[in-house]
Amino acid sequence: MKAYIFPGQGSQFSGMGKDLYENSPVAKALFEKANSILGFRITDTMFGGTEEELKQTKITQPAIFLHSVILAKTLGGAFQPNATAGHSLGEFSALVSANALTFEDGLSLVYKRAMAMQKACEANPSAMAAILNLDDKIVEDICTEITNSGEVVVAANYNCPGQLVISGSIKGVNMACEKLKTAGAKRTLALPVSGAFHSPLMEPAKKELAEAINTTNVSQPVCPVYQNVTACPVTDPAEIKKNLIAQLTAPVRWTQTIQRMTADGINSYVEVGPGKVLQGLVKKVNKDAEAVSA
Repeated sequence: MKAYIFPGQGSQFSGMGKDLYENSPVAKALFEKANSILGFRITDTMFGGTEEELKQTKITQPAIFLHSVILAKTLGGAFQPNATAGHSLGEFSALVSANALTFEDGLSLVYKRAMAMQKACEANPSAMAAILNLDDKIVEDICTEITNSGEVVVAANYNCPGQLVISGSIKGVNMACEKLKTAGAKRTLALPVSGAFHSPLMEPAKKELAEAINTTNVSQPVCPVYQNVTACPVTDPAEIKKNLIAQLTAPVRWTQTIQRMTADGINSYVEVGPGKVLQGLVKKVNKDAEAVSA
């Protein structure tokens, strides 16, 4: 069985989507529709912006969403998923591609999400760091210990065995990195992000986004969508909404998602969007899986 998987923030690059725009009338029409919905020409930044410009959350998130969803649309009849899933932001791309959300609604929600997250980051400077080669339980326990002492730091992205991202206050993340190195982490790596995504510090953004999600129509998808919060296949629109709202402050359970997909008989993965990050993570969870780019 085959799953289509969609990347999240960090996969952007200058020139993303340009070949689609130039070679596919379907893609060109969708990109222009996106420019119109957003009220500015995001394609100009996608096709020719600097790395710095593309790194702004309000640009990054809709840009990756557009590249992913439009690429899926250009596959036409070849796009036949048994399931879809996306990493963080990529979950919106997965839902649009599975027809649970319309293109227009998906883009509007992604842009609202990006703006709300940007606002939360600016109001409360915070950080994320990748922890390499340490047991998940040790990372969780140290994060809990620091949080109980008054600083916020939590396990945020379970990317693959031996790679867990933590998220929280700048002081909390720094304290955790020191303790985790002492506990045997091979490396702790500060991530170039604007704030503590998938942590309690995103609560203001979650409240803002919840209102938008609750007033958006979600349909039953054409296939199960494995959502980040539960790592389980979901088809019920009410449950999809609930998990989408929870996602902003809950961890991305990518390791558990691929483990569950494997248990459910999925052995082939197609990454749709910029970069090849998810293919590498899939292979680290299940070395026997086939993982390719669309």
